[in-house]
Amino acid sequence: MSQMIFVNLPVKDLDKSKAFWEAVGYTFNPRFTDETAACMVISDTIFAMLLTEARFKDFTNKDVADAATSTEVIVALSAESREKVDELTDAALAAGGSPANETQDHGFMYGRSFQDPDHHIWEVVWMDAKAVEGE
Repeated sequence: MSQMIFVNLPVKDLDKSKAFWEAVGYTFNPRFTDETAACMVISDTIFAMLLTEARFKDFTNKDVADAATSTEVIVALSAESREKVDELTDAALAAGGSPANETQDHGFMYGRSFQDPDHHIWEVVWMDAKAVEGE
């Protein structure tokens, strides 16, 4: 079995977060979704667990960071092309996300970022593998 990753993120309003990500184009695994958590499917091996703040606190003794005022993590997703970077980022912005940082265009690498409704920062990046490998 391939290694999987589950990114756990606290959210203030689970229904609002689910509606945002559905508008962006993602789906949720109903087997791991209830009134306190939603399992967003990013790929066959990557998932984001959107957890109400109360549920998130069940997994840590630390305070939950307020992503509106501080950044604990930046989630970066790869994209197949520059166009896919724009497609995903534009969909997030149209669904109610907000810009996070300036577009990064280095020729061989292109990326944009946005904040979801809970202010978590997401980067979407395309990289020319041949250029990176030195071909």
